[in-house]
Parts: sequence; structure tokens; C-alpha cells
Amino acid sequence: MMKHYLRLRHAAVAALGTLAAAFTACTSRVPLTPAEPPAARTPVPTPEAAARSAEPAAIQRTSGATSAGAYRSDAASHVYALNQQRIYKGRLPPLLYAIGTLQVEVDRSGNVRKLNWMRAPKHAPEVVAEIERTVRAAEPFPAPVRLGRVVYTDTWLWHESGRFQLHTLTEGQD
Repeated sequence: MMKHYLRLRHAAVAALGTLAAAFTACTSRVPLTPAEPPAARTPVPTPEAAARSAEPAAIQRTSGATSAGAYRSDAASHVYALNQQRIYKGRLPPLLYAIGTLQVEVDRSGNVRKLNWMRAPKHAPEVVAEIERTVRAAEPFPAPVRLGRVVYTDTWLWHESGRFQLHTLTEGQD
């Protein structure tokens, strides 16, 4: 019984540590990880350049989703297909530069009608602007043929290098 209690206590302390680290990363104005030297950074292409270089065969034109949650997966795959060079590969580090939750309204043709920040990374206005540019550059999204129009929400996990993952398709965090 005591071993079980100690394991549970250890798991709870570890979970609280992870939550504290995530909170610190979200509220910090300065990245807490050392910056890479400028020569080591990989240039990040603009959303427009990434969209032009994406293979048309990888782009889904319609979505048969019957719920906003199902559509979110189609939309995330669409954004990834258009931004392959900008996706952070592998597990994300424990401290991220910015995390933001964005609600996107898509009409029956796949055009973005409205963006609504549910939680914007206010310490990083350049990230807010870049995420909005990336979403607009991804138009048209897969047309939600069964839903007519859809409002979906996804969380953007932003690394200091300018690469990102969407919570829907994340590879996890260390």
C-alpha cells in the first residue's frame, strides 16, 4: 500500500512540475532556453513560398467531417501540407516561446471568414501576426461539405526557431 502511495505522490509531483514549466513558458516574455547562434538558424520560408512549394496531390480539397472536432484534423493536415518546412519535427522541448489558441470560421467553400483568438500569446505579437498570415495563406481549406460551414479551434505550439506544431497533430513534448 505504501509503495502505491509513493508512486502516486511521485507522479503528482512530476505532473505539477510539468504544469509549472508550461505555465512559465507561456507567461515569460523572454525564451528561457539559450538562443542558437544566428549562423545555426535555418531560414523559415514565408507561408506563401511554402504554399507554392507544396505538392497539389497532398492537398485535400473537401472534408467529409461531421463535427468540428473531425474537421480540425482535416484542417491541421491541410496546414501541415502547406508548411512542411515550418513544422517542428519530433517532440517539442518543455519550454516553448509561445502557445496560442485560435478559433477559425471556415465557410462552405473553405474560405476563412473569421479568426478569433481564445488565448493569444500577448508577449509575442509577431507570432500572433505570423499565425494569422499562415492561416490566411492556407486558403482555401478543405470545403466542409457535410457541415456547410464550421468553426474549429486548435492550439499552436510555437518554438523560438519559428517552427511550430498544432496540438491536433503534435508529436508531444519532452
